[in-house]
Amino acid sequence: MNSLMSRRLAAQAIALLVSLLFIVLMARFLPTTAASILLDVKRETWPFTIQNALWIAFFAGLAELLVRWHGLRLEERQFDLNYLPVDESTVLRPGDDVTPIYRRVRENPHRDQCFVPRLIARCVLGYNLSHSADQTNSLLNSSLELFMHEMELRYNMIRYIIWLIPSLGFIGTVVGIMLALNYAGDRANVESPDMLYQVTERLGVAFSTTLLALVLAAILVFIQSLVQGGEERALNRAGQYCLDNLINRLYAP
Repeated sequence: MNSLMSRRLAAQAIALLVSLLFIVLMARFLPTTAASILLDVKRETWPFTIQNALWIAFFAGLAELLVRWHGLRLEERQFDLNYLPVDESTVLRPGDDVTPIYRRVRENPHRDQCFVPRLIARCVLGYNLSHSADQTNSLLNSSLELFMHEMELRYNMIRYIIWLIPSLGFIGTVVGIMLALNYAGDRANVESPDMLYQVTERLGVAFSTTLLALVLAAILVFIQSLVQGGEERALNRAGQYCLDNLINRLYAP
């Protein structure tokens, strides 16, 4: 878990730098109208704007999903290590038959992160202790349920970011409307010939904040569905792999 936390922290640090660079490049090369919509460059508080906060949160969400995608790729590579026998005639008995499998699994540097080695190690250990295929099968089912819950917990941060982005967009819209109304209500601006232009421009930027937030959140939700679906398929495949090549081969006197 320490290595996972280190990867997440490193990914977030890189995401922060990339987001800041992305904002600078957009402010430098985008047309003024596009920069106003995407970055709110005309704001007096620039670069401290809601749009910039949205981009930073968006790249933070991408970093979280990148870490999960790396974990998915690691899960998929576990099936190529051939921990379990695939010969249909193989029967596994307690002790000498399953203990080498357990030792090989424990040699895997990712044994505490990936589903396949964790499932195999837990089932083999339980079978060596109980000598019961039925109890080992129950242990497999319980482990799969726990791993599914664990996988859901891994997405708590990205779910929060996906909730945060639209919330920031709505906050930016409310703030923009408030500033536009304050400008229109100022007596000094009543006689200004471009008052209507100034008010509508502020309202346009305010509503574009929500539009940008919804688009960014939709992109993150789409990527999350792909990555999380891949992890769920990997967990189901791990359970099927252990059931076919371990549980169904256990000797049951």
